[in-house]
Amino acid sequence: MRHWLRVLAIAGIVGALIPAEAQEPAAQPPLRLAIAGLVHGHVSGFLRGAQGRRDVEIVGIFDPDAALLRQYGERYKVPETAQFTDLVAMLDRTKPEAVASFTNTYDHPAIVEAAATRHINVMMEKPLAVSKVDGQRIKRAAERGGVEVFVNYETTWYPSHGAIWALMKEKKAAGEIRKMVAMDGHQGPKAINVQPEFFAWLSDPVKNGGGALYDFGCYGANLMTWLMDNQRPLAVTAITQHFQPAVYPHVDDEATILVEYPKAQGIIQASWNWPASRKDLEVYGERGFTIATGGNSLRVALPNEPDHVVTPDARAADEHDSIAHLLAVARGKRKPNALSSLENNLIVTEILEAARESSRSHQRISLAAR
Repeated sequence: MRHWLRVLAIAGIVGALIPAEAQEPAAQPPLRLAIAGLVHGHVSGFLRGAQGRRDVEIVGIFDPDAALLRQYGERYKVPETAQFTDLVAMLDRTKPEAVASFTNTYDHPAIVEAAATRHINVMMEKPLAVSKVDGQRIKRAAERGGVEVFVNYETTWYPSHGAIWALMKEKKAAGEIRKMVAMDGHQGPKAINVQPEFFAWLSDPVKNGGGALYDFGCYGANLMTWLMDNQRPLAVTAITQHFQPAVYPHVDDEATILVEYPKAQGIIQASWNWPASRKDLEVYGERGFTIATGGNSLRVALPNEPDHVVTPDARAADEHDSIAHLLAVARGKRKPNALSSLENNLIVTEILEAARESSRSHQRISLAAR
């Protein structure tokens, strides 16, 4: 007994001598997260994901539509005291650490300006903005407030895209990239029965910036800007069409964008007319290619490696999904990744605006050097 008492006493002394920083750190409280806007259909999946985590707390939800606000509050069991029809009131009363925005694209600058004034980081659903003017508003607000503003795309978290980067950029296994083809789309928002509030602004040229051109063209522009190391294109040429004018009378439902680089070209196919949903990316180098069909399927053909299918590695924990990434950025553990970054998405905005102008004018639009 005396032996064990001596052992315990020594253990206590040693424990007291261990520096505080070497001991197990105390668990951080959950991230205080506010939701700004409920009209973007992706908000449902995001709320479900956030409420399934212990490290995130939804402290407030905002939307100017009181009926929509009540609907979401009831569905996701958000107390009435955490529901706001006034954005400023929500930010001031709940004091969130971060905001996730699910408004229409036109309203993104106003959300960022309100949050940045209060030094709150913002993640928004793609795309960044409907115009270069709005993109610059967002940039100025972020700089004034000293906050991170970043954009969420489903395709950012695809293991297949991480594998493409490793093969084509880090290992340079196929030489320089010469051609990229992005195919993103589905049967159309009406055909897949998106929420009425989502459909209303997707089919509005002011609030969405366009139709399929902006809704799906942004994916390819984002990925190509990433693969080109944030190089601005030389020029953009685009055509848009209305295959369903009765359904989408004011916006395009089909778009093809050609993006020119000094030593490569990108082809973006954006559609609300395809018979099935797809988010595919093909990347061709000097000596090989990679083709991603969705998040986990990847074909590879390289020198001395015939065309074959590989299983991509899982993404890192802080790049597994948008919520994990938001948590890491908001807590200052890292910067937004290259696909989410404001720098990338300002260039995406330029590409989309040039594509919209090209489709209207039937001209190739040069992007002047800055």
